Amino acid sequence: MLKSNHRVAILLHEGVRGVQGKTGLTLLRYSEASIVTVIDHQSAGESLPKLTGIDRNVPIVASVEDALLYNPDVLAIGIAPPGGILPDIWFQEIKQAVASGLSVINGLHTRLANYPEIQGLLKPGQWIWDVRQEPVGLGVASAKARSLACRRVLTVGTDMAVGKMSTSLELNRASQKRGLRSKFLATGQAGIMISGDGIPLDAIRVDFAAGAVEQLVMRFGKDYDILYIEGQGSLLHPGSTATLPLLRGSQPTHLILVHRAGQIHIRNLPHVVIPPLSEVIKLYEMVGSAGGAFGEVRVIAIALNTGHLDEAGARNAIEQVKMETGLPCTDVVRFGGDLLVDAVME
Repeated sequence: MLKSNHRVAILLHEGVRGVQGKTGLTLLRYSEASIVTVIDHQSAGESLPKLTGIDRNVPIVASVEDALLYNPDVLAIGIAPPGGILPDIWFQEIKQAVASGLSVINGLHTRLANYPEIQGLLKPGQWIWDVRQEPVGLGVASAKARSLACRRVLTVGTDMAVGKMSTSLELNRASQKRGLRSKFLATGQAGIMISGDGIPLDAIRVDFAAGAVEQLVMRFGKDYDILYIEGQGSLLHPGSTATLPLLRGSQPTHLILVHRAGQIHIRNLPHVVIPPLSEVIKLYEMVGSAGGAFGEVRVIAIALNTGHLDEAGARNAIEQVKMETGLPCTDVVRFGGDLLVDAVME
């Protein structure tokens, strides 16, 4: 688990500007650990706040060798390439980091602990944390989460990588500032790195995916009043299988729909059009309740990702969504989560 006293270098090649850097950028925004440098040969020497909008003035360097000048003790792999497979060129840099005494946090499907050449370099006190490992003792879900008295707030999306994790983290932060007993439940590698707990849903066999979510929710549901469950994937994406297990396993009491302002089709799939948000809301409410089998579940608010717009454009987009859906809407990263916490608490 990352701790506040760790000095972290984030391996983020081509991820500062590109879509593969979500894990690393999330660590920069939300981790309590000390991030001492970012490694991205494409953006080396440039300003991280200007490139990302994240208020963390961390130097960007070109290589692990350059990062060692900032005395890190942990290397976090912040890149999520398609399929979660580690490219060979990055593997050599990871070996160099381990040989230089760094521990490694790895969120890829490639398990570094399985490589003898990595294990052979570890010295006493060094460790490899392969985040994507299926939990033990899993079973098939049975809708037990319905028995919990806590609010279970699941973020769902119109696409992958639109801000479901950030929304859940921001709402948990806003809730805790109010003194509410809330907890963020991570279901992906970046969320687990930040919180130190959770389940890597995409590393779990499909038959047990909903059961893993149920097990996680049941573990914390009696100790908290609100669980913010990190969403994954989208029912609209033809390649996504993660959303349904989350709906079944968590038996949510509230849904928050996350959408990127102005997006009209699934990213990289222009032939898959995103329906009007009012229709997407109906879809999630029907699937979430299984047509009534699990009781009513409502989309209570819209979290709009406006990171690509200026402030005036963001506020205009939010107002348009409010008019279209009749629901509370804001960009929780940009303007804070209080409006949506109000919706949760009503």
